[in-house]
Amino acid sequence: MSVPPIEITANARPATFEVEAINEHGAIVPTVIAGEHPLTIYLDKRELVTLMTLGAAPEHLALGYLRNQRLVADLAELAAVQVDWATDSVAITSRTLRASGVTMWESSPGAAELDSRLARRTITTGCAQGSVFGDLMEALDQVALPAAARLSEEVLLTVMERIRSHESIYRLAGAVHGCALCSNAGDNRGDILRFVEDVGRHNAVDAIAGWMWLEQVTGADKIFYTTGRLTSEMVIKAAQMGIPFLVSRSGLTQMGYEIARRVGMTMIGRCQGRHYLLFTGRERFVTPSAGAVA
Repeated sequence: MSVPPIEITANARPATFEVEAINEHGAIVPTVIAGEHPLTIYLDKRELVTLMTLGAAPEHLALGYLRNQRLVADLAELAAVQVDWATDSVAITSRTLRASGVTMWESSPGAAELDSRLARRTITTGCAQGSVFGDLMEALDQVALPAAARLSEEVLLTVMERIRSHESIYRLAGAVHGCALCSNAGDNRGDILRFVEDVGRHNAVDAIAGWMWLEQVTGADKIFYTTGRLTSEMVIKAAQMGIPFLVSRSGLTQMGYEIARRVGMTMIGRCQGRHYLLFTGRERFVTPSAGAVA
Protein backbone atom coordinates (compact mmCIF):
# COMPACT_ATOMS: atom_id res chain seq x y z
CA MET A 1 0.00 0.00 0.00
CA SER A 2 1.42 3.38 -1.01
CA VAL A 3 1.92 6.09 1.60
CA PRO A 4 1.03 9.73 0.78
CA PRO A 5 4.18 11.84 0.35
CA ILE A 6 5.63 13.21 3.57
CA GLU A 7 7.48 16.51 3.72
CA ILE A 8 10.79 15.54 5.25
CA THR A 9 14.04 17.39 5.79
CA ALA A 10 17.52 15.89 5.39
CA ASN A 11 19.33 17.74 8.15
CA ALA A 12 22.02 15.37 9.33
CA ARG A 13 24.70 16.83 11.58
CA PRO A 14 28.43 16.22 11.02
CA ALA A 15 29.16 12.87 12.64
CA THR A 16 32.62 13.74 13.96
CA PHE A 17 34.59 16.74 15.16
CA GLU A 18 38.30 17.30 15.65
CA VAL A 19 39.71 18.45 18.98
CA GLU A 20 43.16 18.61 20.50
CA ALA A 21 44.30 16.08 23.08
CA ILE A 22 47.60 15.58 24.86
CA ASN A 23 49.16 12.13 24.65
CA GLU A 24 51.34 10.27 27.15
CA HIS A 25 54.43 12.04 25.78
CA GLY A 26 52.97 15.50 26.33
CA ALA A 27 52.47 16.08 22.61
CA ILE A 28 49.35 17.75 21.24
CA VAL A 29 47.49 15.29 19.02
CA PRO A 30 44.55 16.28 16.76
CA THR A 31 41.87 13.73 17.66
CA VAL A 32 38.52 12.85 16.08
CA ILE A 33 35.58 12.57 18.48
CA ALA A 34 31.92 11.66 17.94
CA GLY A 35 29.23 14.32 17.89
CA GLU A 36 26.43 14.41 20.44
CA HIS A 37 23.39 16.68 20.26
CA PRO A 38 20.04 16.97 22.06
CA LEU A 39 17.05 16.42 19.79
CA THR A 40 13.57 17.10 21.19
CA ILE A 41 10.73 15.35 19.37
CA TYR A 42 7.42 17.21 19.04
CA LEU A 43 4.27 15.60 17.67
CA ASP A 44 1.64 18.17 16.75
CA LYS A 45 3.38 20.73 18.97
CA ARG A 46 3.38 18.37 21.95
CA GLU A 47 6.79 17.60 23.43
CA LEU A 48 7.43 13.86 23.70
CA VAL A 49 11.07 13.28 24.58
CA THR A 50 14.59 14.64 24.24
CA LEU A 51 17.14 12.18 22.86
CA MET A 52 20.90 12.60 22.81
CA THR A 53 22.00 11.69 19.31
CA LEU A 54 24.88 11.70 16.88
CA GLY A 55 22.53 13.49 14.51
CA ALA A 56 23.38 11.30 11.52
CA ALA A 57 19.77 10.33 10.72
CA PRO A 58 17.50 12.58 12.82
CA GLU A 59 14.37 12.29 10.67
CA HIS A 60 14.49 8.50 10.60
CA LEU A 61 15.27 8.46 14.32
CA ALA A 62 12.16 10.49 15.11
CA LEU A 63 9.93 8.32 12.93
CA GLY A 64 11.37 5.13 14.38
CA TYR A 65 10.82 6.41 17.89
CA LEU A 66 7.14 7.00 17.14
CA ARG A 67 6.85 3.60 15.51
CA ASN A 68 8.63 1.59 18.19
CA GLN A 69 6.83 3.36 21.02
CA ARG A 70 3.55 2.74 19.18
CA LEU A 71 2.50 6.38 19.35
CA VAL A 72 1.52 6.48 15.68
CA ALA A 73 0.07 3.36 14.09
CA ASP A 74 0.07 4.41 10.44
CA LEU A 75 2.67 6.44 8.58
CA ALA A 76 -0.14 7.86 6.43
CA GLU A 77 -1.27 9.87 9.48
CA LEU A 78 1.83 12.07 9.21
CA ALA A 79 2.29 15.07 6.91
CA ALA A 80 5.77 16.39 7.75
CA VAL A 81 8.98 15.65 9.65
CA GLN A 82 11.13 18.76 9.99
CA VAL A 83 14.44 18.89 11.86
CA ASP A 84 15.75 22.28 12.99
CA TRP A 85 19.16 22.22 14.67
CA ALA A 86 18.88 25.91 15.55
CA THR A 87 16.36 24.78 18.17
CA ASP A 88 17.63 21.18 18.51
CA SER A 89 14.18 19.88 17.66
CA VAL A 90 12.17 17.84 15.20
CA ALA A 91 8.58 18.87 14.53
CA ILE A 92 6.32 16.07 13.34
CA THR A 93 3.00 17.27 11.98
CA SER A 94 -0.08 15.11 11.45
CA ARG A 95 -2.35 15.42 8.44
CA THR A 96 -5.17 16.18 10.88
CA LEU A 97 -3.41 19.32 12.13
CA ARG A 98 -2.34 20.32 8.63
CA ALA A 99 -5.94 20.04 7.34
CA SER A 100 -8.01 21.40 10.20
CA GLY A 101 -5.76 22.95 12.81
CA VAL A 102 -6.76 20.22 15.27
CA THR A 103 -4.04 18.06 16.82
CA MET A 104 -4.01 14.28 16.85
CA TRP A 105 -4.55 14.45 20.60
CA GLU A 106 -7.72 16.56 20.22
CA SER A 107 -9.18 14.67 17.27
CA SER A 108 -8.44 11.06 18.14
CA PRO A 109 -10.97 9.03 20.13
CA GLY A 110 -7.92 7.30 21.60
CA ALA A 111 -6.44 10.51 23.00
CA ALA A 112 -6.94 9.34 26.58
CA GLU A 113 -5.17 6.09 25.73
CA LEU A 114 -2.27 8.03 24.21
CA ASP A 115 -2.02 10.18 27.33
CA SER A 116 -1.94 7.03 29.43
CA ARG A 117 0.74 5.53 27.21
CA LEU A 118 2.89 8.63 27.59
CA ALA A 119 2.50 8.49 31.35
CA ARG A 120 3.36 4.80 31.83
CA ARG A 121 7.05 4.25 31.31
CA THR A 122 9.40 1.44 32.29
CA ILE A 123 12.99 2.53 32.77
CA THR A 124 15.31 0.12 30.96
CA THR A 125 19.02 -0.42 30.49
CA GLY A 126 19.20 1.49 27.22
CA CYS A 127 21.89 4.11 26.72
CA ALA A 128 20.95 7.59 25.46
CA GLN A 129 17.24 6.74 25.51
CA GLY A 130 16.42 3.83 27.78
CA SER A 131 12.67 4.03 28.29
CA VAL A 132 9.88 2.02 26.82
CA PHE A 133 6.20 2.77 27.17
CA GLY A 134 4.36 0.52 29.58
CA ASP A 135 2.09 -1.35 27.20
CA LEU A 136 4.78 -2.67 24.84
CA MET A 137 5.15 -5.85 26.86
CA GLU A 138 1.41 -6.39 26.63
CA ALA A 139 1.56 -6.15 22.83
CA LEU A 140 4.08 -8.98 22.44
CA ASP A 141 1.39 -11.60 22.10
CA GLN A 142 0.33 -9.92 18.85
CA VAL A 143 3.78 -10.41 17.32
CA ALA A 144 3.94 -13.20 14.71
CA LEU A 145 7.44 -13.77 13.36
CA PRO A 146 7.67 -15.96 10.24
CA ALA A 147 7.96 -19.57 11.39
CA ALA A 148 9.36 -20.77 8.05
CA ALA A 149 12.28 -18.30 7.99
CA ARG A 150 15.74 -19.85 8.07
CA LEU A 151 19.22 -18.41 8.63
CA SER A 152 22.26 -20.38 7.48
CA GLU A 153 25.59 -20.32 9.23
CA GLU A 154 27.15 -19.22 5.93
CA VAL A 155 24.94 -16.12 5.78
CA LEU A 156 25.58 -15.34 9.45
CA LEU A 157 29.35 -15.42 8.84
CA THR A 158 28.88 -13.24 5.76
CA VAL A 159 27.02 -10.67 7.85
CA MET A 160 29.78 -10.70 10.45
CA GLU A 161 32.46 -10.17 7.79
CA ARG A 162 30.50 -7.36 6.07
CA ILE A 163 30.06 -5.58 9.39
CA ARG A 164 33.73 -6.02 10.24
CA SER A 165 34.87 -4.44 6.98
CA HIS A 166 32.23 -1.69 6.87
CA GLU A 167 33.49 1.88 7.24
CA SER A 168 32.35 3.28 10.55
CA ILE A 169 32.51 6.28 12.83
CA TYR A 170 33.51 3.88 15.63
CA ARG A 171 36.82 3.20 13.89
CA LEU A 172 37.56 6.92 13.70
CA ALA A 173 36.22 8.16 17.01
CA GLY A 174 34.80 5.34 19.12
CA ALA A 175 31.98 6.25 21.55
CA VAL A 176 29.12 5.06 19.31
CA HIS A 177 26.99 1.97 18.74
CA GLY A 178 26.12 0.62 15.31
CA CYS A 179 23.11 -1.24 13.94
CA ALA A 180 22.66 -2.83 10.54
CA LEU A 181 19.73 -4.23 8.62
CA CYS A 182 20.91 -7.08 6.40
CA SER A 183 19.30 -9.12 3.65
CA ASN A 184 18.39 -12.78 4.08
CA ALA A 185 16.83 -13.27 0.65
CA GLY A 186 17.88 -13.89 -2.93
CA ASP A 187 21.40 -13.49 -4.26
CA ASN A 188 22.32 -10.70 -1.82
CA ARG A 189 21.98 -12.66 1.42
CA GLY A 190 24.19 -11.08 4.05
CA ASP A 191 24.39 -7.71 2.31
CA ILE A 192 24.00 -4.58 4.44
CA LEU A 193 20.86 -2.69 3.41
CA ARG A 194 21.08 0.09 6.00
CA PHE A 195 23.77 0.91 8.56
CA VAL A 196 23.32 3.53 11.29
CA GLU A 197 25.56 4.58 14.15
CA ASP A 198 24.55 6.71 17.13
CA VAL A 199 25.63 7.46 20.67
CA GLY A 200 23.03 4.97 21.90
CA ARG A 201 22.10 1.63 20.37
CA HIS A 202 18.39 2.35 20.82
CA ASN A 203 18.71 5.48 18.72
CA ALA A 204 20.42 3.44 16.00
CA VAL A 205 17.70 0.76 15.97
CA ASP A 206 14.96 3.42 15.95
CA ALA A 207 16.63 5.17 13.00
CA ILE A 208 16.59 1.93 11.03
CA ALA A 209 12.95 1.33 12.05
CA GLY A 210 12.06 4.80 10.79
CA TRP A 211 13.85 4.18 7.50
CA MET A 212 12.03 0.86 7.06
CA TRP A 213 8.70 2.56 7.79
CA LEU A 214 9.33 5.38 5.33
CA GLU A 215 10.63 3.07 2.58
CA GLN A 216 7.99 0.38 3.29
CA VAL A 217 10.64 -2.27 3.90
CA THR A 218 9.40 -5.40 5.67
CA GLY A 219 11.41 -7.38 8.21
CA ALA A 220 10.42 -11.01 7.55
CA ASP A 221 13.42 -11.72 5.29
CA LYS A 222 15.92 -9.56 7.18
CA ILE A 223 18.64 -9.93 9.80
CA PHE A 224 19.23 -7.24 12.41
CA TYR A 225 22.76 -6.73 13.74
CA THR A 226 23.75 -4.55 16.68
CA THR A 227 27.03 -3.87 18.41
CA GLY A 228 25.19 -3.45 21.72
CA ARG A 229 23.93 -5.94 24.26
CA LEU A 230 20.64 -7.71 23.63
CA THR A 231 18.30 -6.36 26.28
CA SER A 232 14.53 -6.74 26.57
CA GLU A 233 13.93 -3.48 24.74
CA MET A 234 16.18 -4.41 21.82
CA VAL A 235 14.33 -7.70 21.41
CA ILE A 236 10.93 -6.00 21.61
CA LYS A 237 11.90 -3.45 18.96
CA ALA A 238 13.24 -6.09 16.57
CA ALA A 239 10.08 -8.14 17.08
CA GLN A 240 7.85 -5.13 16.36
CA MET A 241 9.80 -4.62 13.13
CA GLY A 242 8.93 -8.21 12.20
CA ILE A 243 12.58 -9.35 12.08
CA PRO A 244 13.12 -13.00 13.08
CA PHE A 245 16.93 -12.88 13.43
CA LEU A 246 18.77 -10.70 15.96
CA VAL A 247 22.57 -10.79 16.04
CA SER A 248 25.09 -9.01 18.27
CA ARG A 249 28.81 -8.97 18.94
CA SER A 250 27.88 -8.44 22.60
CA GLY A 251 26.01 -10.49 25.18
CA LEU A 252 22.43 -10.53 26.37
CA THR A 253 20.32 -10.11 29.46
CA GLN A 254 18.05 -12.67 31.09
CA MET A 255 14.90 -10.72 30.17
CA GLY A 256 16.10 -10.30 26.60
CA TYR A 257 16.56 -14.07 26.46
CA GLU A 258 13.12 -14.81 27.89
CA ILE A 259 11.34 -12.39 25.54
CA ALA A 260 13.17 -13.78 22.50
CA ARG A 261 11.97 -17.26 23.47
CA ARG A 262 8.45 -15.95 24.01
CA VAL A 263 8.17 -14.40 20.53
CA GLY A 264 10.09 -17.18 18.76
CA MET A 265 13.06 -15.06 17.72
CA THR A 266 16.42 -16.52 16.75
CA MET A 267 19.00 -14.64 18.83
CA ILE A 268 22.74 -15.02 18.35
CA GLY A 269 25.31 -13.23 20.51
CA ARG A 270 29.05 -12.95 21.18
CA CYS A 271 29.73 -12.81 17.43
CA GLN A 272 33.45 -12.25 16.89
CA GLY A 273 35.37 -13.56 13.91
CA ARG A 274 33.88 -17.00 13.25
CA HIS A 275 32.74 -17.45 16.85
CA TYR A 276 29.09 -17.12 17.87
CA LEU A 277 26.65 -18.39 20.48
CA LEU A 278 23.14 -19.42 19.40
CA PHE A 279 20.80 -18.70 22.32
CA THR A 280 17.22 -18.98 21.06
CA GLY A 281 15.29 -20.06 17.98
CA ARG A 282 17.68 -22.87 17.07
CA GLU A 283 15.02 -24.49 14.85
CA ARG A 284 15.56 -21.64 12.36
CA PHE A 285 19.36 -21.91 12.24
CA VAL A 286 20.89 -24.13 9.56
CA THR A 287 24.44 -25.51 9.68
CA PRO A 288 26.23 -27.25 6.78
CA SER A 289 26.55 -30.59 8.55
CA ALA A 290 23.30 -30.98 10.44
CA GLY A 291 20.71 -28.75 8.78
CA ALA A 292 18.53 -26.97 11.31
CA VAL A 293 19.96 -27.26 14.82
CA ALA A 294 17.89 -29.69 16.88
